[in-house]
Amino acid sequence: MALYIITGIIIIAGTAVMLFLRQPGFGRLPSGERLERIKQSPHYHDGAFRNLQPTELMTSEKGRLRVMWDFLFNKPEGIYPDNPVPAIKTDLRELPANSDWMVWFGHSSYLLQLSGKRILVDPVFCTAAPVSFINKPFKGTDLYKPEDMPGIDLLIITHDHWDHLDYQTVKRLKGRIGKVICPLGVGEHFESWGFGKEDITELDWQENTITSEGLTVHCLPARHFSGRGVTSNQTLWASFLLETLSGNIYLGGDGGYDKHFLKIGEDYPRIDLAILENGQYSENWKHIHTMPQELGSVAKDLKAKRVITVHHSKYALSKHPWDEPLKNESEAAARDSLNLIVPVIGQVIELDF
Repeated sequence: MALYIITGIIIIAGTAVMLFLRQPGFGRLPSGERLERIKQSPHYHDGAFRNLQPTELMTSEKGRLRVMWDFLFNKPEGIYPDNPVPAIKTDLRELPANSDWMVWFGHSSYLLQLSGKRILVDPVFCTAAPVSFINKPFKGTDLYKPEDMPGIDLLIITHDHWDHLDYQTVKRLKGRIGKVICPLGVGEHFESWGFGKEDITELDWQENTITSEGLTVHCLPARHFSGRGVTSNQTLWASFLLETLSGNIYLGGDGGYDKHFLKIGEDYPRIDLAILENGQYSENWKHIHTMPQELGSVAKDLKAKRVITVHHSKYALSKHPWDEPLKNESEAAARDSLNLIVPVIGQVIELDF
């Protein structure tokens, strides 16, 4: 009898997991023509995308699942702010159309206007996890919703992790997005969510697309990983360079330090602004996120004239104090002579190149 009960529990649990993973928010794995194109990529080997250098995702002896369990159920004090995080609610629809500017929404979401085009990057305005109670935004940071966005010419997604690609956000933005630009394979998610194939441009590292006169988007390497469900690295992750008539902006996405930053700095000697990851780091995954002591090296390798850091101040995805990234960037600016811009969430930053 006990065997029947245990078997029944296993079947019920397995069915529940399968139904959970079939929710539309998980997207869809690449198949058909898209998968065939992926197989031709020099960065795809043995059924998965790979970093340029061998990269161990978890450096802790505890293993990935144990580290995640420890974070979820053993959170230290200080990773959440006691008071609301300072933020400004800007009417984005009223911002001037004839100037270049940026508005950061916390974590890795921001809106750019360059050469008359509005570019939204990694928007997460609804939920940053498969279940909303896991990654709740800090008090004061949840000011912006998809409906606050103006018409978007380009939606750029650096990779398909939940804290960079939010199903509810893109569904509610659908119809107001001109073009989606993303790394290889990520377009499968968008097609499964009702976006037209003709509205999606997928790029491999070192590929580019000219979106309009005076605006070219270059897809460049990053040292990270991908995946929204059980299977990892079936889609590519990337950084991007936006080359415009007025200036060049580097979008770092997520990723650990490596030689690719120096190569990008050599290939693109004019980077007027670098938007770099700073936060959610840990010694447990030190190769796939930028560690505090490496931030200055990233900026120097890129030869960036100015730096803004993101990936902080909205969610707690690691055990460091919530405001530690802000202190780290100030220390890096002083130590490495970085021309650092420190915006408040929602503040309009004029990009005078």
